[in-house]
Amino acid sequence: MNDEHERKLAGQSHIFYLLNISFLPVIGFALQIILWRHTRTRCLAFAMAHTRQSIIASITAGCALTIVTGLILIIGELSSPYTWVVLILYFTLCHTALILLGILGYARANAGKPFMFFHYATWWG
Repeated sequence: MNDEHERKLAGQSHIFYLLNISFLPVIGFALQIILWRHTRTRCLAFAMAHTRQSIIASITAGCALTIVTGLILIIGELSSPYTWVVLILYFTLCHTALILLGILGYARANAGKPFMFFHYATWWG
């Protein structure tokens, strides 16, 4: 199927995604771009597909978390506790879901299977 090196690179792309979404946002994304360039120049199709998916997921997650958080703050009053409850719930639930998808992508990469973040048909099977 896929050789060990490609699976390792595909797994690294999801680790960098998890770093980007949790501990090191800018550095994790830069590492994803570097890994994508590395896999693209060597024509490693399996690793490149996982890396591309993790980059798309990082961009989508960043936009969703930023835009919706901003809208919640704009629509709600900053002094209202309801605004902060909604904001904390949204941010926590979405962040947790995106982290779980990153872990699922890492598991699929280690198993040598394809994975697409926002295409639920690849999550099972």
